[in-house]
Amino acid sequence: MVELDAPHLDPVFHALGDRTRRHMLRELAAGERTVGQLAEPFEMSLAAASKHIKVLENAGLIRREVRGRVHICRLDPGPLASVSEWLTFYERFWTDRLGVLDRLLRQADAHEPPPPKGDKS
Repeated sequence: MVELDAPHLDPVFHALGDRTRRHMLRELAAGERTVGQLAEPFEMSLAAASKHIKVLENAGLIRREVRGRVHICRLDPGPLASVSEWLTFYERFWTDRLGVLDRLLRQADAHEPPPPKGDKS
């Protein structure tokens, strides 16, 4: 059963709400990256990149490891699985509703007499 009121997902949705952080996650899906590598496509400072990375860490979406002076980030997909499960509930909800609408429209079409010949509407 999906927990619809899932406060633990709030920081995940917050993190995913930013295009830069979504891009960083996409990069990390291909493998670990340094903070500098994550910052590079955006021409942002390491401090700015670190702020984005901290949001991703707080959401549990990434893990950061310090190797000497280098910070290595890697994706932690666990919270994304929870988000997917939450979204799947709503996907089923809308699929069911659209199925009902489709049946109603088909029934209405079946009971509607055809337009008279020569009618251009």
